[in-house]
Amino acid sequence: MFCTTLAAMLVLQQAPSQDVDWDKEFGVEERVRDPETGEFPVDPYEQSNANAGAEPFVGERLAQAFGGREGIQRIADRTVELSKADPRIAEIFVSHDMVRLKRTLGEQFCYLLNAGCDYSGRDMRTSHDGLGVTKADLNALVENLQAAMREAKVPFAAQNRLLAKLAPMSKDVVER
Repeated sequence: MFCTTLAAMLVLQQAPSQDVDWDKEFGVEERVRDPETGEFPVDPYEQSNANAGAEPFVGERLAQAFGGREGIQRIADRTVELSKADPRIAEIFVSHDMVRLKRTLGEQFCYLLNAGCDYSGRDMRTSHDGLGVTKADLNALVENLQAAMREAKVPFAAQNRLLAKLAPMSKDVVER
């Protein structure tokens, strides 16, 4: 009897209408990327190099060790790619604007390494608010940054100098 009733219910069930905009029906707003930058818009904030979280190094030698602006951006991009693929932290990156993240991370590294860039991103606390980042998550990200720097053949001492500059920012990133 149960199987007959179930079979009848399945036969009588209507297929969803093909012409229904389900996002509109449930109030899901479509995010539209900026046609020039490819980034999603963000709420306004005060842009400042102070948002980078630290003062830049003095001199150009460290920036040169990272391959200049182009090398620094490649390292930032690679760090994001490794982190997106890392099962330990990939979930953190799922709903984020990777175009913007790669750009602002590259700007931050470029600014801190004194390669002649300005940082246009938000401050570290605001950028990471609500993500629930743990110390283990941050450690995984640092491992990915180290891997990207090794791939780029950045000297170990130069890697350590950047990591030492970034380390104090953990207090603004780690939430739990």
